[in-house]
Amino acid sequence: MKIYLAPMEGITGNIFRSNQHKYFGGVDKYFTPFISPCEKGTLSKKVLRDILPKNNKGQNLVPQILTDSAEGFLTMCKSLEQYGYKEFDLNLGCPSGTVVSKGRGSGFLAYPDKLDIFLDKIYKSDYKISVKTRLGRETPEEFYRLMEIYNKYPIHELIIHPRTRKDMYKNTPNYEIYRYAVENSKIPLCFNGDIFNVEKYNELTEMFPAADTVMIGRGVLIDPALPLAVKGEGGLTKKSLRSFYNGIYEEYSEILYGSVPLMHKMKELLTYMVYAFEDSEKISKKIKKSKNIDEFDDRVNELFASYELK
Repeated sequence: MKIYLAPMEGITGNIFRSNQHKYFGGVDKYFTPFISPCEKGTLSKKVLRDILPKNNKGQNLVPQILTDSAEGFLTMCKSLEQYGYKEFDLNLGCPSGTVVSKGRGSGFLAYPDKLDIFLDKIYKSDYKISVKTRLGRETPEEFYRLMEIYNKYPIHELIIHPRTRKDMYKNTPNYEIYRYAVENSKIPLCFNGDIFNVEKYNELTEMFPAADTVMIGRGVLIDPALPLAVKGEGGLTKKSLRSFYNGIYEEYSEILYGSVPLMHKMKELLTYMVYAFEDSEKISKKIKKSKNIDEFDDRVNELFASYELK
């Protein structure tokens, strides 16, 4: 079984990834949060910090690119190639309103003919390119046409989040349409969606015995040892989770200016991590309401001292 870490904007940058790799591991492939190309293909300081090999030691890292311009996609691939990258991922899954309104991410799925032309251009290159997709923008039936298009190209892997853009992260994944993909795809598949624990993973493999690749996002934010647990190689302890949290905290404190940005960054991570603890609703609210870094740190200390892992 291969396990990938899903990219999540603002959270799974190089600091999260490097600490997950250091304290837990079990991830076979990491993906960067999406990179939007600029005309000249230059990389911002933020993107550069995220993709520099020295900041991602030991990781099998794939840059994810979000654009509706084939030229922009290939220009960015060329820029990233200078840092040793030869494999890239196309984001056709992001459901953000600002992204979709520009016809990018899952918004691109509403224009299958335009997408067909786009893919024809980028797959004339020598790059290894995977695609992360949803089922469609409005309805899951859109996927039938999309699957026809995907099957025309040498896509390295097709990572399917079986929801539409309209679903966002609500409802349950559409396993019926994913089964259609399993039965009709000429491309290696990866399942992405709602794998929060080993039980959910086992349910997936019972439905799809041939499934050998999954991408996990929110599940790893809650339990960074989940990839190990799925593989039967270990699990989460409060000690390991605390070390992981402290590692992230320390690295962000070195690059963020002031305690307020640091608190907000760590609150974003804790929004997910608190779900690893039993009966954490009350302390979760207290953490969210923290007004300064000292108050925030005290409440995080309370979480680790007084609450047990699920």
